[in-house]
Amino acid sequence: MDQTRRVIRAGDGVEISFVVIDGNEPAIVILHGLAGSGQEFLPTARALAGRKVILIDQRGHGMSTRLPSDLSRQAFVADAISVLEGEASGPVHLVGHSMGAHTAMLAAAARPDLVRTLVLLECGEKNGSDQEHGALGEYFRSWPVPFRDRSTAAKFLGDGPLQWAWIDDMEYREDGLHPRFDPEVMVAALTPLSEPRWTEWARVQAPVLAVYAGDGMFTEEEKAHFVERGNDVTRVDLPGGSHDAHLDAFNQWMEALTSFLDVR
Repeated sequence: MDQTRRVIRAGDGVEISFVVIDGNEPAIVILHGLAGSGQEFLPTARALAGRKVILIDQRGHGMSTRLPSDLSRQAFVADAISVLEGEASGPVHLVGHSMGAHTAMLAAAARPDLVRTLVLLECGEKNGSDQEHGALGEYFRSWPVPFRDRSTAAKFLGDGPLQWAWIDDMEYREDGLHPRFDPEVMVAALTPLSEPRWTEWARVQAPVLAVYAGDGMFTEEEKAHFVERGNDVTRVDLPGGSHDAHLDAFNQWMEALTSFLDVR
């Protein structure tokens, strides 16, 4: 798989790092969720062999600037649009997970000319409440960083697919392993997600695949309401998955994704 890491500089000086995997266009551009990075979607990219895939590390994540001052939804969207404008020859298949899906939704609303289709994994008009965001921040602050090694990290974090995605993405330093995100940045990035974005959702004209997991973060009422208020939405449920279904229900995720993309 021929891949190249590239960097663009946003208007506020933040560096956005992303990986481009060569292949046929239209490109598939993927935005990870909170506290993740493009790396966790490498298995998805490999399963899409032959297609051009772009994996973006959103600001504050992965190889992008770790401590950006602007963590507004507008900043995240502008970053994604800059990559789309610079790396794709035409409208793309835009894919996002959780916070990244929210970013993708807003980007599709702002720039419909850049988005051929939209795939939203575990997304709503808002993602989580202030109370839930606060609890997640406390969890990230509780990590006894640095971890001595991978086994120490796994002993604390757990042995699931999400935990290993975090461990695999950690940065090696002289004193041990460090996550590629800052807890305070994560909390600040989450805060704007509490605001409902029904107006932007109504503006999305591209065909949408809304993918939900059986053990995800949204209630059935929330899922149904979101889908009903979209313009051209196909819903697929993954009964075996969690909120991170691209990791723990991979085969179901890929079947849903490829079935949608193959006819568009």
